[in-house]
Amino acid sequence: MTAAQHSVGPVVSQRVAFETPFCFASGARLPRWELVYETYGELNAAKSNAVLICHALSGHHHVAGWYADDPKNIGWWDNIVGPGKPIDTDRFFVVGVNNLGGCHGSTGPSSINPETGHPWGADFPVVTVPDWVRAQALLADHLGIEQWAAVIGGSLGGMQALQWSIDLPARVRHAVVIAAAPKLTAENIAFNDVARQAILTDPDFHGGHYYRHGVRPVRGLRLARMLGHITYLSDDQMAEKFGRRRRQDAARFSFDVEFEVESYLHYQGDKFARWFDANTYLLMTRALDYFDPAEPYGGDLAAALAQARAGFLVVSFSTDWRFAPSRSREIVSALMKTKKDVSYVEIQSRHGHDSFLIADPYYHSVVAGYLAHVKT
Repeated sequence: MTAAQHSVGPVVSQRVAFETPFCFASGARLPRWELVYETYGELNAAKSNAVLICHALSGHHHVAGWYADDPKNIGWWDNIVGPGKPIDTDRFFVVGVNNLGGCHGSTGPSSINPETGHPWGADFPVVTVPDWVRAQALLADHLGIEQWAAVIGGSLGGMQALQWSIDLPARVRHAVVIAAAPKLTAENIAFNDVARQAILTDPDFHGGHYYRHGVRPVRGLRLARMLGHITYLSDDQMAEKFGRRRRQDAARFSFDVEFEVESYLHYQGDKFARWFDANTYLLMTRALDYFDPAEPYGGDLAAALAQARAGFLVVSFSTDWRFAPSRSREIVSALMKTKKDVSYVEIQSRHGHDSFLIADPYYHSVVAGYLAHVKT
């Protein structure tokens, strides 16, 4: 079969507007808001085969397939979602959504604030993972889905899957938590703060209201992405891919881009800064910082997970130092303490945190094997 035959093919984004105000954990509210989403596969008559894909920091609703007018724009998890793939659209009705605060069509900082007539900018409310879960639940209501067969995500997406099992336990039968953590370490919060400072101190940031000035804090966003990208890769992978190789055309004894790894980071930073919104980057990293489902339970993760009814698959990757396997094992330990149904696999991979995006055969077989036993 060709690659196209294994794909969901051309897809169309959909939009839903909610006229009921959305109240955030912070106490702020949106009078009206919208979510952009995509679906793949068919919802069965019992509406029991729906799977929610939660995106990570820079992700969005375009999970699989491509757009007819832009065939090169392939979904960010197309290698795992599709007919006959681990998240099999011949069995499941798969939903991808761009979260509130995003910059791919859902209401976010670049959307118009109806009270001012200007983009929300820095006035957009700070969002949390529980906020996203509640918004996603309202999308499920709109689609007529009372219960997800599974909620699946990697990194920040995995944290959303975990939060779903705690906040709305009756509405999720399985949670697949990949390359995630029960909360950020101080080191991870520090990385996020440095990235945010690069944006906040960019002269073009204008207190978050750069839209009104016709500029974007490209330099700050570029630096933020460069820093983040370093943490997504493993040392071994960077050594294998770049080593200490220099560009052939590079000037010596200068501060220009000389090493191949520098060139790679500059390329990644430039590419990201062209399409992502700086205010959204601030919101997403802060949501990561705040994520701590055990906090309302005195720091006891097992107590937080006690009410969960879902079965769990927890997956980590050996070279992921951003969310190390030990962090996944904390989740597994808490689940075992409360006698939950949990499977855990640590995948040997050289790709670091980004391993959850890679089409690794063993990793894919683990996800496929688990989902094969999910009843629809």
